[in-house]
Amino acid sequence: MPEIYGADAFSPAQIAARVSDVGVVKARLPLLPLAMLGVLAGAFIGLGSLFAVIVYSDASLGFAAQRVLGGVVFSLGLFLVVVAGAELFTGNNLLAMAWAEGKVSSAELLRNWTVVCAANFVGALGLGALVFLSGHTDMNGGAVGRSYMAIAAAKTSLPPLKAFFSAVLCNALVCMAVWMSLAGRSVVDKLVAVMLPIAAFVAAGFEHSVANMYLIPLGLALQAQAGQAVDAWGLARNLVPVIAGNIVGGSVLVALVYRVIYLRSRA
Repeated sequence: MPEIYGADAFSPAQIAARVSDVGVVKARLPLLPLAMLGVLAGAFIGLGSLFAVIVYSDASLGFAAQRVLGGVVFSLGLFLVVVAGAELFTGNNLLAMAWAEGKVSSAELLRNWTVVCAANFVGALGLGALVFLSGHTDMNGGAVGRSYMAIAAAKTSLPPLKAFFSAVLCNALVCMAVWMSLAGRSVVDKLVAVMLPIAAFVAAGFEHSVANMYLIPLGLALQAQAGQAVDAWGLARNLVPVIAGNIVGGSVLVALVYRVIYLRSRA
């Protein structure tokens, strides 16, 4: 009985219909606004990552407190995407629902993912360059910069299979956060819906491709500045399996599963 949700939140079946309809709109956005919104999303996720690294640089926090608090503040990134408006590759993996419904062609789906992923990369790199030049990484006696370098080193040395499955788990949680944000009717609703799934994936150390587009290049730049050896191919070795895993996690484990549950019988 969907009407019981009317004054509070959309029902799960109503969310599925909204995700499908929104997917059509996103798939057909003109190129310029699509790219610009993608750049914004890359920068927004970078800002969430920046916030989290400040927490990670505080050695006085215990392991669990550091991970969970870092995850909570990282949710700023997706909150900005959802409320301010931006096109995020990982969230847009939900377009697979509209594709499965036959509302969006394969070409439209791939166009959206390709443009948005590339634009996210530009936005993340741009923010990283600004942060590098700003001296922000000198905070806490240089501990912030050392945290970036440690994160980059860990991510570039991650075995591809582990990176893939970590990315699957990550984007299942990210797309659940986006999914639940569409249940809300207010800004506060969306904040509450986004925060816990995002905090969970960050605390667990799962791999998010757009966050890595910010974290790894900045960490590598700081390594070069410090005269350390830089793994030039490390970013590509991380992003290839992580992007693939993010697609599976969001498109298959969320979009296509919910499509079978809520929309297949209607079709």
